[in-house]
Amino acid sequence: MAGGAREPGRSVTSKVLAILGAFDSAHPQLSLSDIARRSGLPLTTAHRLVGELEEWQALSRTSDGRLRVGMRLWELGQLAPARLQDLAHPWLQELFVTTGENVHLAVRDGMEVLYVDKVHGRRAVPIVSRTGARLPMHPTGVGKALLAHEPEWFVSSYLARRLERPTPHTVTEPGRLARELAAVRAQGYALTFEEMTLGSCSAAAPILVGGRAVAAIGLVLSSRRARELKRLVEPLTAAADRIAHDYARAHAA
Repeated sequence: MAGGAREPGRSVTSKVLAILGAFDSAHPQLSLSDIARRSGLPLTTAHRLVGELEEWQALSRTSDGRLRVGMRLWELGQLAPARLQDLAHPWLQELFVTTGENVHLAVRDGMEVLYVDKVHGRRAVPIVSRTGARLPMHPTGVGKALLAHEPEWFVSSYLARRLERPTPHTVTEPGRLARELAAVRAQGYALTFEEMTLGSCSAAAPILVGGRAVAAIGLVLSSRRARELKRLVEPLTAAADRIAHDYARAHAA
């Protein structure tokens, strides 16, 4: 793509990526001025590059003229080999059928967890996570399961930050959180009790491939039924192991 190279410090590629990065689960549709503001680009540069992205079908317009991610990017995403969601989804469905509880799959994205898949029913407790959403790591079951298996330098860096406190029950003390993470590593699963949302608790297990947590699978239920969490650990960890096995096999092929 041509144009925009005169602006110092940023390549055309970085500007295009900034435009695409302006979209997220909370902002699936944006006006041109929104894109310019969220990408940090001058309006004229955003206008030119958005036009080229539209022509390539990386972006498309809604009926009211707002912009959204186009089908060309979706098609490219389908070419990724052995996508984690494709491998994991049947096991998520089986776990949901077995337990009747909300089931979700998450990966680490920077200092947050990114929810990439979810299976739920009408009777399951409402939860704040949704596919494409990001939440802090330390108050969520999947986040703790992932954080516990990160390298020591990453955990130290995470604990050195100012940690969000979504509820009065959120563990934010670095020493206590470090001890919890050590327990998660030892027992193979994480439990949370109203740390992200009042009224809900969770259990989560890491999906370990070659000693690395490529993702985590979690269950969420009402805090009134917190005593049932331990009963759900066995089917939860079994599903995580099966996903890990399928993932390792697919990537070894």
